[in-house]
Amino acid sequence: MCLALAAREPAHGQALVALTFDYGQRHRIEIDRASAVAGRYGAEWLCVELDASRWGGSALTDASVPVPVDGVEENAIPATYVPARNLIFLAVAMGVAEARDADAVYLGVNALDYSGYPDCRPEFIDSFRQTAALALKRGVEGRPVDIRTPLIDLSKADIVRLGVDVGAPLELTWSCYLGGDRPCGECDACRLRAKGFAEAGVDDPALR
Repeated sequence: MCLALAAREPAHGQALVALTFDYGQRHRIEIDRASAVAGRYGAEWLCVELDASRWGGSALTDASVPVPVDGVEENAIPATYVPARNLIFLAVAMGVAEARDADAVYLGVNALDYSGYPDCRPEFIDSFRQTAALALKRGVEGRPVDIRTPLIDLSKADIVRLGVDVGAPLELTWSCYLGGDRPCGECDACRLRAKGFAEAGVDDPALR
């Protein structure tokens, strides 16, 4: 979705770079899907390898920790939380942006249906934005790299509607935490996705 929105912005001579992380996640199919989405928009696809499975701590990177399929406790951080994931991803993304002299990084975090992850909250993004402005050469020179989070205050249904409006390739997107050929329909990510499509009144093209 973020790539679809970034592609609609004036280019100003800057090429699109689609950044993907291979962090040892069990749902590795999302890497192939990300490559396909990048190809759809003619963006450079840059896949960064960072094997978080070596230190574990999450059901998404540690095979010994089961992915919850019976829902998660409200106001609790679930087992699918990956320690410092967005903190690390954003740091790398800002480095890539500065190296390419890009003006903005798009991040698809969502603070409404966000599964309780602390690194999806607006206060985290605001704090990181300030830190990056102090840490980057561009920042201290008065040209900070912006962090854009166009989905942060949207419901899942609103995100689906937005995707339809901008023609995003929703059939290529992947949400399921498990590594099967088709979404499991039971994990938290699948449940939230199904809820969003149902409330938007749109059939999920990824299930066809």
